[in-house]
Amino acid sequence: MSTTLPTRPQNTADVSDAVAPVVPRRSALRPLGLSEVRITGGFWGERQSVNARHTLAHVLGRLESEGWLPNFDRAAAGTLPEGRRGREFADSEIYKYLEAVAWEIGRGDDLELEATFRAVVRRVAAAQEPDGYLNTQFGRPGQQPRWSDLEWGHELYCLGHLFQAAVARERTRPGADDGLLGIARRSADLVCEVFGPAGIAAFCGHPEVETALAELGRVTGEPRYTRQAELFVARRGHETLADIEWGRTYFQDDVPVREATALSGHAVRANYLAAGAVDVAVDTEDEALLQALRGQWARTRARRTYITGGQGSHHQDEAFGVDWELPPDRAYSETCAAIASVMFSWRLLLNDGGAAYGDSIERALFNVVATSPAADGKSFFYANPLHQRVPGVEADPDGTSPRASSSLRAPWFEVSCCPPNVARTLASLDAYIATADADGIQLHQYAPAEIRTALDDGRHVSLDVDTAYPADGRVQIRVNDEVEGEWTLSLRVPHWAEGTRLSVENADGTIALSEAVAPGTARVRRAFRSGDLVHLDLPMAPRVVTPDPRIDAVRGCVAVERGPEVLALESVDLVGIDDVGEVRLLGDAPLEERDGRVWARVAPLVSPPQDWPYAPATEPATVAAVPVPLVTYHDWGNRGPSTMRVWIPTV
Repeated sequence: MSTTLPTRPQNTADVSDAVAPVVPRRSALRPLGLSEVRITGGFWGERQSVNARHTLAHVLGRLESEGWLPNFDRAAAGTLPEGRRGREFADSEIYKYLEAVAWEIGRGDDLELEATFRAVVRRVAAAQEPDGYLNTQFGRPGQQPRWSDLEWGHELYCLGHLFQAAVARERTRPGADDGLLGIARRSADLVCEVFGPAGIAAFCGHPEVETALAELGRVTGEPRYTRQAELFVARRGHETLADIEWGRTYFQDDVPVREATALSGHAVRANYLAAGAVDVAVDTEDEALLQALRGQWARTRARRTYITGGQGSHHQDEAFGVDWELPPDRAYSETCAAIASVMFSWRLLLNDGGAAYGDSIERALFNVVATSPAADGKSFFYANPLHQRVPGVEADPDGTSPRASSSLRAPWFEVSCCPPNVARTLASLDAYIATADADGIQLHQYAPAEIRTALDDGRHVSLDVDTAYPADGRVQIRVNDEVEGEWTLSLRVPHWAEGTRLSVENADGTIALSEAVAPGTARVRRAFRSGDLVHLDLPMAPRVVTPDPRIDAVRGCVAVERGPEVLALESVDLVGIDDVGEVRLLGDAPLEERDGRVWARVAPLVSPPQDWPYAPATEPATVAAVPVPLVTYHDWGNRGPSTMRVWIPTV
């Protein structure tokens, strides 16, 4: 393990000023944060608006009414444990809320939101112990001692989310006098003292503090925090934590991080750990660790990820299965796991470049993150199955639901990690759109946006992105300023986008370039002039896709995609049939687009009445097929109780 942090190479982009969740000490690509990129509308702009107008207030209201925020008031008053409410990790939801609000304030100047932020920080500050300890579940008379339940206690996990909230605040409002950064630093100093080389030789059962410490080290310039993150990563995988019924794999404590070949165990934990390990590997220049993480990412994507980008096929332990274990009806695919997978992929993208990372981020964003919140931003999916066999149950709008498995969206859960996690992701989404390097600008996600930044040599670049994506595949980038000399504009071409065309239109209307480009990265290098237009035309025709034959659970089925969106068959769109499990798709029938939807032809499954569900193989009976509209997966469940499936049998 290294004892000092390397200095950033001279030829590496300076990323220190980025207003973004991830700002590595060294980076092949420089993240363009909220001060340089602003989403201005479209699919994600609307969701950001709902998040700001409705979700943040909804989350805060529930943190109050559930008693999770008042726990801090009780701690300050010295009345705990009497009256404490919520699970052992409830503190973390307040910190995720603060992080979301910090990013949202960074997108504008909402004075009311600023006042709310400061009021919540004051209540958190009042609960902090003189030595920096901060947790409402442990450490007082009548409570378990500090650090006495590292498997399940979540003390370090909660502090990790505190650190990330402080990072967001410092990056969006440097030097703010609300005190949040000081709160975080006092707690982080205590963590380094208690769990440092001479301290408790263990770690938290729920990874998260690793990436938070690394980012806190970046924003403060304090190397101890990065070294502590490095120490936590190195300790994991040596059977340190107590064994449990699901095995130490649940905690990622069965195999050292640098020896693992795929993500395993609890899917949220695994991705948070991987993200933190990338942070450590990048900042300490540990290429061997980074190479191991690249391999884990690749195998997990190829063999343990659903078509939606969701991850986690076990309900009992919210965990990955083994390779190819991807049952659609038992998919857990927790919303938080998808968010954590975006964090992992984004860190590798910044370090390595590569369109595949951007593809995975896009898939998870459109088909899991966008699926979780309802249109009004006030109810959520916790899990995201790909097959709903029975109609869901309407949730009590004023109630608190058990952790959801397969039902309709609910306003709040006993374990409500997902709503504030969605909120902080949407509030910071501008920072995942584009990057820069010594050669130019790279676009990774497509949304209407303004990009205002400078190249490494100081030349200012102003771009406007105009697109209705994913409603259509036309992406137009307008160059607003004259820039002396050549630079490169790079555009991600998704892996599904065979037949994409790239064109460049000069400011005078003449065509400078028009060509087909392959999936991967399309690059335009030229001396751009004000008024130049770059067009990327992505083919958006719906397509039928088949699963790898080793995924036993969906063998003989197909799915339908259009652009980055996965489509589904929902029972409310069927006529004369109540259950999506009673139909098959005619695989040789063409898909159609009309009335703004994709239509497929389906036929009812026909089987003779019998008292035993197995019989000799026969050809399917010929029955009349009927057209039926498919729904984008992220919109399913918005029209009342229904059954739904993504993978549809063809026989």
